[in-house]
This record gives sequence, structure tokens and C-alpha cells, in this order.
Amino acid sequence: MTSVAMYPSRYRSAEERSRRIGRVLKYAGGVKRPDEQLLARLGTAFTEQDELGARLAGAMRLRADDPDRVTMTRYRAALEGGLQAVPDAPPALVEFMRAVEQDPPWLDRELVDEGARVFRRFGRNAADVLLQLSLIGGYRFGGPPDLLVATGGLTGDSTRRRLAETQSWAVAVTTPGGLEQYAPGWRTTLHVRAMHALVNQAFSPRWDVERWGLPINQADQAGTLGLFDGTVLIGVKALGVPVSRDESLAVMHLWKYVGWLMGVDEHWLVDTERERHRLNYHVVLAQADITEAGPKLAQDIISVLGTLPHGRWKTERNLSMLSVFLGRESMRELGLPWRPPWALGMLWTANTVRHRVLGRLPGGRERLDTSGGAVAQRILAEYYGSDDREVADLPA
Repeated sequence: MTSVAMYPSRYRSAEERSRRIGRVLKYAGGVKRPDEQLLARLGTAFTEQDELGARLAGAMRLRADDPDRVTMTRYRAALEGGLQAVPDAPPALVEFMRAVEQDPPWLDRELVDEGARVFRRFGRNAADVLLQLSLIGGYRFGGPPDLLVATGGLTGDSTRRRLAETQSWAVAVTTPGGLEQYAPGWRTTLHVRAMHALVNQAFSPRWDVERWGLPINQADQAGTLGLFDGTVLIGVKALGVPVSRDESLAVMHLWKYVGWLMGVDEHWLVDTERERHRLNYHVVLAQADITEAGPKLAQDIISVLGTLPHGRWKTERNLSMLSVFLGRESMRELGLPWRPPWALGMLWTANTVRHRVLGRLPGGRERLDTSGGAVAQRILAEYYGSDDREVADLPA
């Protein structure tokens, strides 16, 4: 790993506030007192990057006449058909593809597919938690939200498109078989990895590294991964969805592999929900206070909800759930209106019937699988409003 400084100034700069926000994680992770060694490791990780991805991005940014340059056409061809589809592949592309095509020794592909089935079975509950607790909840800390504003991601007119792309990626990786080599989820994840590496190289020279660390760094990537596995699990349970130990392990294994493909260091890949909650608590402790980017991003998303079909209903429903997930103080900080928790009661009733009663009848799990997939497609259709569902092109 490459280190450009010891710790950026954001590190543990709002710890009292972070302790308040992380109380549930502290309990769920069985944390009695903060692990100072783990916190120090996270501090260093703010200045570390995905080195394999960085070498690929460096080759993508070479001059057009450089024989070692990796073109977008060649990269896409390699993701679709492997190195055999790219005659005379440049060294950086060969190194990258050989690394990602070699399964890690711990990988259990059957468990990955089971994790995908469980995740899709969560249906709209998972989509709600990802939008509210993972995405908007993540805007309560400075750093990544400021990068999103700087790059134009999830702001203004691009908000709806970026939400659609994120949902499209989540659908791809949570489709059984989607993470097989060269399958849509596998390709899309590696596509996103390359975009992250390119953003890192493009923004590092003008980014406040002393304050934030690298634009896309290992600590933030570890925290982001935790928003897709541990945070979703804790959130859907809060909405009344039962999750067995085996189902939890399967979901965690799914996202462990996604994290590995994304270039998250093995140090931050975990096997159990409890381990993730413990790590997430320390990630929260290491964060900075909210910046002006957080409210801007959160309010843009709420505005987008109002433009979707049944927009008023979607807006009020999401505000009601956010009020429960984030609490009055965080809603105030994000500039969002607090709403009574009526949506939580409605969802608890619906999920009790759907998962604890109908789901346990003969054929119930299969019906939940089918309905979960249908919900994911409906959400995609709402966001896109068209058949153009490709993830954003890699920068030229």
C-alpha cells in the first residue's frame, strides 16, 4: 500500500458526535471499548488506495501512442471475454485480469449465490435501507460526500441517473450467477473499480489530501462495503424481516467477494455480521463532522423522489423511515423535515405477514424470490424512465 501521510486531519475529528451516531453499531458489534490499534489502522487507510486498480488507471491515462496504454475498448473486451479476447494485451491489463480471474482461496460460489437469493428476497426493504440508512445516512460525515459534489455525482440533474446506476449495479451483483466470471455483476463491479481508480488519479492533485486523505481510499471503501452488508442486515431486521444465521453468513459472503473484486484490502473483508458491525463502529469513530455537501446531497435525493411516479407518497414514506433510522438530530443536520414513524408500523405489519406467515407456507420462499426480483426491476424502471440502463461510461 502507498501512504502519503500519517493521518489526515479528518481522522477522529468529531469523535463525540460519532459515538452518539454509532451507538447501535457498538451494541451490535459487542464493542466494550474502542480498539485503538484498529482505529490507528483505519487512520493509515485514509491514505491508502487500491494499488492494482491504480496501476490499471495509470496505463489508461498514458498517451494514445504509448504501446502500454490500456484503451477502454480493450478493457471492456477483457471483462467480457478474458485476456484471450485481447491479443497483445498491455502489461497492466494482463496483471489486472490475471489477479481478478484467480478466485481467492476462501471463495464459495454456492454461498455467493445463496447470498444473492437472500438479498433479493428482502425485496423493497433492502432498497429502502440502501437509500435511507446507507446512502443518505452516510452523508452525515465529511469526505466522500464532498468528493461526490466535486465530481458531480449524485448532485443536481445527475442525481436520478446516479441512483439508477447504483440500483442497476446492486441488481446485477445480487442476481444468482451474476458474479460468475464475465457475468453482468462481475463485469459491472470491475467497471466501477476502474472508475474509482481513474477518479483517484484525476482528483488527487487538486484534492485536499491533508484533510481528507486520498479521494477514494481504503478506509472509505471499507466503510462503503459495510453499508451494503452489515447496514442492510441491521436495517431489514429493524423493518421486521427475519434473517437467520445462515442467511446472514450468505449475505456477508456475497459482499465479501464484491469487496474483493472492488479492490478492498483483505484486512477489511470479514465473514460475520458481528465482525462487520464492530468494524463499522470504528469506521464511524474515525470520521469527520458533517459538511455542507451532506445536506445538499440528501436534499437532492429527496427532491428526486418527488419526481417519480406517486412522488408525494414516496417522499413522505421515505422521510418517515429516515426519521426513525437517523433520528431528529441527524434529520436537522441534513436539513430534512422530521416525520412521525408511521411507515415503520406499516412495514412491520406487511413484513410480518409476507415473511413470517406467507413466506413459511409451501412455496413461500420461491414467491419471495420472485417478488423481490420484480420489485428490483420496478425500482429500476422508475429511476431510469427508459430502457437505457447502462452504468456510466468510463471517462475517456
